[in-house]
Amino acid sequence: MKIYLGADHKGFHLKNKVFAYLQKRGFEVEDVSGKELDPGDDFPQFAAAAALKIIGDDDDNARGVLLCGGGQGMAMAANRFKGIRAIVAATSEDARWGRNDNDANVLSLPARTLENDDDQYWQDIIDTFLGTEFSSAARFVRRNKELDQLS
Repeated sequence: MKIYLGADHKGFHLKNKVFAYLQKRGFEVEDVSGKELDPGDDFPQFAAAAALKIIGDDDDNARGVLLCGGGQGMAMAANRFKGIRAIVAATSEDARWGRNDNDANVLSLPARTLENDDDQYWQDIIDTFLGTEFSSAARFVRRNKELDQLS
């Protein structure tokens, strides 16, 4: 599974830790963020870069992990793209239900709250997101198709 990682200035420091964690776990990770901290950057460009990479990837299981201050902006930007189902998860349960019910392919993390937590906390959210399978229940498949028809 390939993971596209994107962060703005508020998520930059946590993104570096997430990148190292994912690589250590054996994932192929591509960072689509700025290479240096830029306090004036804007999140939409990084969300778009990750979304386009996921959409264009031959692997249907490609995922994204995005980080910004509250997580909401990145998720909103990523969800502008057909085929992207981004969720904000501040807990492992958020990540579990987003994958199980909605087949989320992008996880947006609120760096402002998670950067001060124990690393194990955000690691558990990521592990849950990456390890939870989509249930493929007919109602969830139907709803995802309906989402794609909206864009």
